[in-house]
Amino acid sequence: MSEITLVDRVICAAARAWQNDGEVLATGIGIVPRLAASLCMASLNRDLMMTDSEAWLVSEPVPVGPRNGYAPKRETWMGFARIFDNVWGGKRHAMVGPTQVDRFGQANISMIGSDYRAPKVQMLGVRGFPGNSISHANSFFVPNHSPKVFVAGEVDMVASIGRNPARLPRGWSATDIDLRLVITNLCVMDFAGPGGTLQLRSLHPGVSVGQVQEATGFPVHVPAEVPATPEPTAAELALLATLDPHNLRASAMGA
Repeated sequence: MSEITLVDRVICAAARAWQNDGEVLATGIGIVPRLAASLCMASLNRDLMMTDSEAWLVSEPVPVGPRNGYAPKRETWMGFARIFDNVWGGKRHAMVGPTQVDRFGQANISMIGSDYRAPKVQMLGVRGFPGNSISHANSFFVPNHSPKVFVAGEVDMVASIGRNPARLPRGWSATDIDLRLVITNLCVMDFAGPGGTLQLRSLHPGVSVGQVQEATGFPVHVPAEVPATPEPTAAELALLATLDPHNLRASAMGA
């Protein structure tokens, strides 16, 4: 087997976010989350649902990039109205790429700076993050793990609700917010630490606990044992070659 690239290792680790979800709609925003969801549907969770990124549910993941004659295997219509039904009904799990994340799991893709009227950087706006985060499971993909992303205080704009008691809707508890995996270029984490804190699940080869903590603006819980992130199997690599025939993932993390 040739040398395992970081991006392939990360995609295979991210695929496990949906492994035990059963029949839910998987949404991966960006090339790495999209391939992770596709890999999961093709191998780990055959009940997982995906769209063709247009308006149809498909029976197998659609390869990314130019299709070169590939015809998506469509099963049924999945327009925006049905997407929203899935969102509000909780039958969806999205993996998104936040610009900032804080210790509560709150995420920001909207703006950078303390003044909403004059931000230092204006980004996307909140988009679908508020409804997504309060309605269904969410995971995060961060290609460059740093204190600029995992910020010391609160995120500059709460676009995606987390477990901050001061911001929870009336009658909600922290456990009502379904935060799953956090996959970065350094490690895999989740919010299953004490009190719902961010904790390490695995370290990518060559990365230390100290490096992760130094790159995070708040404490990360470290269990007694932190394994290495598993290598992709030969079968997983073969599937990735089919799902990404143009190797678009090669530049996703500088790999």
